[in-house]
Amino acid sequence: MSINKYSPVSHNKSVARSATIISLATLVSRILGFIRDVIIARLFGVYVHAQAFVIAFRIPNLFRDIVGEGASNAAIVPVLSEYSHKRSKEEFWELANVLLNLLAVVLSAITILGIIFSPLIVRLIAPGFIASPDKLRETINLNRIIFPYILLVGLAAYAMAVLNSLKSFAVSAFSPCLLNISIIIGALLLGEGTAGLATGVLLGGVLQLAVQLPALSKKGFRPKFKLMFNHPGVIQVKNLLLPRLVSSSIYQLNNFVDSIFGSLAAIVGDGGVAVLYFSYRLIQFPIGIFSNAVAQAILPTFSTQVLEENRDNLKATLSWGLRAVFFVMLPATALFMVLAGPLVSSLFGGGKFDSSSSLLTSNALFFYSIGLTAYGGTKILQSCFFALKDTVTPTKMAGLALLMNIVFCAALMFPLKIGGLALATSLSGIISFLFLFLKLRARLGGFGGRRIVSSFLRILAASLCMAAACFLVNRELNFAWAVFCAGLSYILFCFLFKVAELAEILHWLTAGRLKPKPWSNSIN
Repeated sequence: MSINKYSPVSHNKSVARSATIISLATLVSRILGFIRDVIIARLFGVYVHAQAFVIAFRIPNLFRDIVGEGASNAAIVPVLSEYSHKRSKEEFWELANVLLNLLAVVLSAITILGIIFSPLIVRLIAPGFIASPDKLRETINLNRIIFPYILLVGLAAYAMAVLNSLKSFAVSAFSPCLLNISIIIGALLLGEGTAGLATGVLLGGVLQLAVQLPALSKKGFRPKFKLMFNHPGVIQVKNLLLPRLVSSSIYQLNNFVDSIFGSLAAIVGDGGVAVLYFSYRLIQFPIGIFSNAVAQAILPTFSTQVLEENRDNLKATLSWGLRAVFFVMLPATALFMVLAGPLVSSLFGGGKFDSSSSLLTSNALFFYSIGLTAYGGTKILQSCFFALKDTVTPTKMAGLALLMNIVFCAALMFPLKIGGLALATSLSGIISFLFLFLKLRARLGGFGGRRIVSSFLRILAASLCMAAACFLVNRELNFAWAVFCAGLSYILFCFLFKVAELAEILHWLTAGRLKPKPWSNSIN
């Protein structure tokens, strides 16, 4: 079967449209997530209940990423995309059913074991809690209640993978909104204490799965019980997934490094676990809205482009993806670093989230921001490796990042306290991005490195000038005016520094009616 070839611009527009849908959905979800976090912060501050929820909810998220969303992006989407592209509908849906049954069995077993071994798991993840029996007991009980969320969200991630492989993004992209709505309602109805949060998590998992079932049915999915361990597609998924399991485990362990060190209140101060959570949630806002959206939308395109004899389209799409991430993440980095204090106070301040909580959280946010662009760029590079059916290289890098993070945390937590843990994560993230970039460049024989570097430097210059303007406006006026100034000044400085990506976006928004600037070499 021949592979249709399209121009890079056509591919980029398709990815951009899909990424826009995902970005819009993620924006709504992140806004709801912020409302959720504000409620948690004001009800619990950064103290016992907040720390118990952060740890208890983080543990199921470990397995969700490993066998749920991580498996979907690394293995299920590339294989199903290939089946959708080259095989019959019957073969596609047969593989989809086999994968569903295998995943259900695995997730059920993990859920049961997690409930049984919760005391051991919590002690390993938050050793500092052992010094506080009440905090430890509450975290263990909450973890047991929340653990079935793994089964629910894992099946929801599977549904997302099937829909995404068919290039259907809207329903699955909006489904996480339901989790945040459920937690908000649970917290408000049941008030102080963690029962409302736990109820909201479980109900949210049910809704995330249920909302995608009609879309699956409309696409032609009919569930059948069929276990075939030797199915060729299952073998492909398994071969891709095994390194990804290791990689995801290492990545989550990397996150747990922060929790482990953050629980050591005698060194980094009380409330460290919650402080890191709230600050990293802010970092996840631009990553989720843009970088994750582009990476998720670009993966099916990568997966079909790697099948072409000539990989020029793949290289062009990869270059575009990285430059698009730089265009959004660099100014976000500058904005977070300059306005960390007023941003945290405006969003979370109030109730039990006092001035001390705001100071600690803004300090962590400042240092997390340093690695923001690297986090976003890594998402794009990983998607390309996954499409090339190479999950080994990202796994090796994840292992190296874990070791670097541990070393950096141990070295930086004494002089910088909680900020040192955030800086350690940023440094390991930047090194990881550079390593993956160079490895992929060597493998593909280059993908417009000079153009990418030139774009990076122009955007960096515009972002630094924007940051200076925001700093002055915030000092003379207030936070709201500084944010307003950020958008306008960034566009102005992009014109002054001839940032090609701005012209490309304007060209798309006007459906080609606006002629690109001469300095825009992004439009082919």
